[in-house]
Amino acid sequence: MHRPPSAPDEETLTEDLVPFRGLIRYEQQLPVRQVAYYLCGEIREPQYYTELFYTLRSASETDLVYIHINSSGGDFNTGLQIINNIFSSNARVVTILEARAYSMAALIFLSGDELIVHDNCQLMFHIYSGIFAGKGNEQQAEVAAVGNWFEKVMSRLCSPFLSDTEIANILKGSDVWMDSDEIRRRLQRLQRAKTAARKKKAGKPTA
Repeated sequence: MHRPPSAPDEETLTEDLVPFRGLIRYEQQLPVRQVAYYLCGEIREPQYYTELFYTLRSASETDLVYIHINSSGGDFNTGLQIINNIFSSNARVVTILEARAYSMAALIFLSGDELIVHDNCQLMFHIYSGIFAGKGNEQQAEVAAVGNWFEKVMSRLCSPFLSDTEIANILKGSDVWMDSDEIRRRLQRLQRAKTAARKKKAGKPTA
């Protein structure tokens, strides 16, 4: 007895009607917000920078925050708060050296996710300065605590951009200066090291 052919199931029918088309692009457009701040002149007390703090803390992953720097440094505590907010931000933070960044401003520059250097600029690193008050034993304790604190900050923020020898010399009182050419040379060296590390992790040969 002849039996009629069975009807194809839905999965087979779909495969016949929609052949594989190779590589397909899937696109998603997200809003990008760009915000710029200009860190110019002396770095003052923290209350002058609350808008910057809030912007960094409330930013999303698609935001870009540009910090243009031309500063001789200033309040150490304010600088650390700016740096900690940069590290905590979901945004991509781009620090741009436009003339000079000395002392605390140099540390802020090094804290960006992306660092841009214009021509004819300078960085300068040196040890902290301050005024200590109170009884002699209190001043000695404060000097020791601040010294240990500053040493950790320098090591965490400046290495490997600065060598261990340079950091040690700064802690002894030396100043380290560099111009745009030297800054770019060091940044390129760090970028090559990062690229090599990523290739090594992925099992790819390095040039």
